[in-house]
Amino acid sequence: MKPVDRVMQSYGRCCASNGFFDTFYRYFLASSPLVRDTFVNTDMPAQKRLLRQGILNLVMFARGMPDTKLRALGETHSRHGFNIRPELYDLWLDALLLTIDEHDPAVDADTRSAWRKVLTLGIEVIKSHY
Repeated sequence: MKPVDRVMQSYGRCCASNGFFDTFYRYFLASSPLVRDTFVNTDMPAQKRLLRQGILNLVMFARGMPDTKLRALGETHSRHGFNIRPELYDLWLDALLLTIDEHDPAVDADTRSAWRKVLTLGIEVIKSHY
C-alpha cells in the first residue's frame, strides 16, 4: 500500500474517533509556550475545522493535488502574516503523531512513518514561504 493511501485510511479512523482534534490541541498547546501564546485569542471550534481541512490538504498534495492551497497557507502563516516560525511545524507534526497513536486503533510503525513522510512534503511547501 502506498504511504498516502495508508495515511488516508488512518486519517479516516482518526476522524471517526471521538475527541481527535481536542487531543491534538491538548498535545500541541502543551508543546511550547510560544504555541500556547499563538492560540490565546483563537476561536478553537473554528480552528479545529481549519485543522481538519488543513490535514486533508496536506494529504491531497502528497496525492498529486497542486500546491495552491499550501502556498496560500504558507503566505498567511509567514513572517508577514501570522508569523508562525518554521520550527513550530515540527512541534505540530509531533503533536499530531502522538494524537494518531491515541486515536487510530490500527496504527503501527509503517503508518507512523507514512504520516511523517506524507505530511512533510506539504509542510516543506508551507515553511518555504516563511
